[in-house]
Amino acid sequence: MSISHQSATCFDSAQSAPVPGILSPALGKERRIAGTQHFTLEERIAYLKQYGCHCMSYSALQPGMQFFDMPGKGYIPYMQKWGARFALADPVCEKDDREALIRAFIEGNGNCGFVQVSQPVAEMIHEKFGFYATRFGTESVVDLTDWNLKGKKKQVLRTSLNQARKQGVVVMEKYDESRDVALSEAWLKTRKVKKKEIIFLIRPMSMDYKVGTRKFFAYHNDELVGFIFFDPIYSGDRIIGYVPNISRFSQSFRQGIFYTLMLHAMEVFQEEGVAQIHLGLSPMATGEGDQGYESPIVKKIIRLLYQYGNDLYNFRGIYFSKSRFCGEEYGTFCCHRSSVPLIKFLTLFRISNVI
Repeated sequence: MSISHQSATCFDSAQSAPVPGILSPALGKERRIAGTQHFTLEERIAYLKQYGCHCMSYSALQPGMQFFDMPGKGYIPYMQKWGARFALADPVCEKDDREALIRAFIEGNGNCGFVQVSQPVAEMIHEKFGFYATRFGTESVVDLTDWNLKGKKKQVLRTSLNQARKQGVVVMEKYDESRDVALSEAWLKTRKVKKKEIIFLIRPMSMDYKVGTRKFFAYHNDELVGFIFFDPIYSGDRIIGYVPNISRFSQSFRQGIFYTLMLHAMEVFQEEGVAQIHLGLSPMATGEGDQGYESPIVKKIIRLLYQYGNDLYNFRGIYFSKSRFCGEEYGTFCCHRSSVPLIKFLTLFRISNVI
């Protein structure tokens, strides 16, 4: 596995070469038909490394996920509850194979929806299959090739970094820290959703597959005060970037630890020639403007949640924190058949442990 020095995202139109050796002549006919979980882990990782350029592609390997596989093409990760399937992120396949894979997925179970998909995929699902495609958040991508700390908007980053240095905070990358679980458990007790760790839309801290994850820890007087786990983003069998999918912080020391950890990791990635940092989803941050394929009612609810729902979840705080890095912003969409999919959203929240 190599690290790419070129900038590329799922939002680009570049196509990758087919995954070699995935569909051999020895495979039976039943393995050539699309369906649930045909691939071995080795085969799935080969597709991931070739086409896993969405910020949630790696997270979709989390425990409890199911997979709709199309041999020779790729797969769609999903979870199912109460008879409904929810696909997570863009299909892991060649751009030209998305329609065929999504069509087979829908034909397998029409009681389905698509969550956290990119705008090109959302528009295709609307045009080809008649689903509503409603923006429900924003993803930010930072180009590391010429990124720096200059600029008025980055003042909060510089201030946090300077404060951490004055306090003697030390950040290091390591893989043998045993105190992370205890810090995570303490941190989860401070969240607005306290009963269980949120999954699906956010990958859990514990993953069976961990290859390629980078871990950065912050210490103050030898006390662990925060950490961030970065998962790799792939394209063409190369790492093109990382996404901070797990972040935890001590309530006893909160002086800008997130920014300090992020800036340290970004400096390391820049030195390695990594092209990008994907900051992940800022839920309910939809910006201005609407599209004809969106559900007006759902979009209004999303905007009301962003404006008035911060007692439930820190929507505005998350967007503010990520916006300080001044990345390029892209819309993130959910696709649904009904204009008011209340049951679907309740099911999705139940799958994710939000309710």
